[in-house]
Amino acid sequence: MTAVVAILANIEVLIIIDAFGLRQTLGNVMFASTYLITDILSENEGKKSASLSVWIGVFVSALMFLFTQYWLLFKPCEADWVSRHIKAIFSTTPRLILASFVGYIISQCLDVWLYHYLWEFTTKKTGSKQRFLWLRNNLSTLISQLVNTVVFTIVAFLGWYDNKTLISIMMSSYIVFIFTSLLDTPVVYLSRLINKKSKIFIN
Repeated sequence: MTAVVAILANIEVLIIIDAFGLRQTLGNVMFASTYLITDILSENEGKKSASLSVWIGVFVSALMFLFTQYWLLFKPCEADWVSRHIKAIFSTTPRLILASFVGYIISQCLDVWLYHYLWEFTTKKTGSKQRFLWLRNNLSTLISQLVNTVVFTIVAFLGWYDNKTLISIMMSSYIVFIFTSLLDTPVVYLSRLINKKSKIFIN
């Protein structure tokens, strides 16, 4: 799932849209789902599995970059009508891939680390590993997404857009991330419930 999301998000991020009066990249919602994936893995499979998911996303993004740049090396024939569109899209990819790499690696590693740090902290305070899932899920995701929003927007779009547009993209992106973060909490709870029941059934 991480591989699919990584590919789609890297393409969708090229598209700037106005939604609900806010300017943002189309890839925001798709990218936000990567935090849900790592949080579900953290909760049910542990830190090692969540970290592996992050590096799968990085590997797939790198592979996508190599292939798309390889396509551009070919000289199209006279009958070709697609290459100019491919070039228009993927000639901008290197900078966006770099922005994705930097933002993705920093924010996702931070998300996994912060999730487990908060889990250990609340466990020590309460004596229970089950409580405060909502806190570790939301706080780790919101902080990580804020870092990603700032890093990605600056690296990807500085010089393309004026400062006002950059700030608009940051703010609108983060508003989307806040909304998706709050929505994914019930999904993480549900995943934990399903995981528990499946283990009981297997045992």
